[in-house]
Amino acid sequence: MSAIHIFPVKSCAPLAPLEAVVERRGLRHDRRWIVVDAQGRFMTARKHPRMTRVIATIDGDALRVEAPGMSPIEVHLEPDADARVDVVVWDSALSGRRADRQSERWISEYLGQPACFVFMDEPARRAVDPNYARVGDEVSFADGFPLLLISQSALDALNERLQAPVPMLRFRPNLVVAGTPAHAEDGWRSIRVGSVAFDIVKPCSRCVLTTVEPETGSFDPSGEPLRTLISYRRTPAGVMFGQNLIPRSTGTIALGDAVVVDA
Repeated sequence: MSAIHIFPVKSCAPLAPLEAVVERRGLRHDRRWIVVDAQGRFMTARKHPRMTRVIATIDGDALRVEAPGMSPIEVHLEPDADARVDVVVWDSALSGRRADRQSERWISEYLGQPACFVFMDEPARRAVDPNYARVGDEVSFADGFPLLLISQSALDALNERLQAPVPMLRFRPNLVVAGTPAHAEDGWRSIRVGSVAFDIVKPCSRCVLTTVEPETGSFDPSGEPLRTLISYRRTPAGVMFGQNLIPRSTGTIALGDAVVVDA
């Protein structure tokens, strides 16, 4: 395993820990927070690219959050655990815990519209698409699956086709694997990382989010890398790059762990 990424807040900047705990919903702390609008619909960098410049670090049950032009704040959950809000993520409707009003004012000012942070606590339940999952499989506020894996060689092969190379973070994976042929993950069905088992269940369909430059919080004017991906990674189901995973056991994984292909 050559890289691990945890995104505490969906569509915001990642952490790059040396190790991570794998839970049923994915990596611990990954996409357990979300930003929603006044109607409770999730907000992402697809429409709000400046979200990629929000850096959140974990401090117990709270977050320390900072962004360009904004004073850092601590985001805390509301004291009343029963103060839940309804949220919608794609086709999933569920409830979460609203963060404090100070953080609501902060993120609303940064994004220029009413918004708030919402936390996925233990009572929140969001099922994985049953077409790809087992009964009881759960996911965080990620788009659809607990984890995303990409081989480093897949990015290298893409960058050979681009005039200006792009970083792996354009694709926002949780796990990066080195030392394989390009897109080797397309042929995998189950793997183990250290002692933790995963099923590889579906290729990841890519969208305009890949054209957001995380370092600037703006769209790449060239439309890359999506423009090039369309030329050689397009399928009837979409433009595919990387694979979605569902954990089949729990435990700790670390940089340098061997990735063993079981099937």
